[in-house]
Amino acid sequence: MSARIGLGMAAFPFASTRAFRRWVELCEESDIDSIWQSDRLISPQPQLEAMSVMAALAGATERLKFGMSVVVLPLRDPLVLAMQCATIDFLSDGRMLPAFGVGPEVAPEWVATGRKPRGRGPRSDEMLEIITRLWRGETVSLEGEHYRYKDASIAPLPVQQPLPLWIGGSSPAAVRRIARFGNGWLGGLQSPAQVAPVVESIRRVSREAGRPVPEDHYGASFPFRFGGWDDPIVERSAAAISRRPGLSDRADPTTYFAVGDAAAILKRVEEYAAVGVSKFVMRPIAEDDDDLMEQTRRLADEVLPVVHGE
Repeated sequence: MSARIGLGMAAFPFASTRAFRRWVELCEESDIDSIWQSDRLISPQPQLEAMSVMAALAGATERLKFGMSVVVLPLRDPLVLAMQCATIDFLSDGRMLPAFGVGPEVAPEWVATGRKPRGRGPRSDEMLEIITRLWRGETVSLEGEHYRYKDASIAPLPVQQPLPLWIGGSSPAAVRRIARFGNGWLGGLQSPAQVAPVVESIRRVSREAGRPVPEDHYGASFPFRFGGWDDPIVERSAAAISRRPGLSDRADPTTYFAVGDAAAILKRVEEYAAVGVSKFVMRPIAEDDDDLMEQTRRLADEVLPVVHGE
């Protein structure tokens, strides 16, 4: 399997846009595989809109791949979203990694926009049918339960054919969705022990559906820091995640945070790899811009050469 490490962003962790650009330049110049932007439309703190970030990264880089972790489908329009992904993949010469999900029931966007989370799964499935058909170059006419299109098509098409489609979620419905539409799975904040049965389920269901997910298309997401568990920033990050709505069923952060020296971080990576993960979206835990840059440099210098096999 081809193991690769990318970096993730949730809330905007930089003091300025210039600091963000410096960080992107560092990632581009290193062997970091990709940058992933979390999707949140309602936030009490600065949070970049995911599709806008994808377009910015397409223009700011030449090597890096980039994806969304993950865009909430029912909050978007399928035709617009399909066209955005195709355009960005076209402009980046095939470096876009679309990743979609149905969104958590407790997401604040439902109340803020007057939408109801109920039924978001079937709506997302209908969206994925439309989006994937448009990406293949089909002219789509559809009378669905949620969407109606007549002779809809897009151009230019994505450079990547097929365009990789990563899907998040761990429920039985999410597993069926991956088997039907996806060719990759991107996990959320889950320990290796929690990831293991999901990977096995996707393998089984996707094989039964005749669309086996490639063995190197299973991803895990987790925070990391070169430092100690008693670092105040680590304690604050762990406490914040533990308080997050909808995460009460998740393991203790100490089971999926990667904290310590390079050996400790590699050990955590190896724990995920042992259950079938080979793609890693790792979020730096940092105090400020300089600290974030240093955390990124150390990951690139001390961990990537081992994982990427240099």
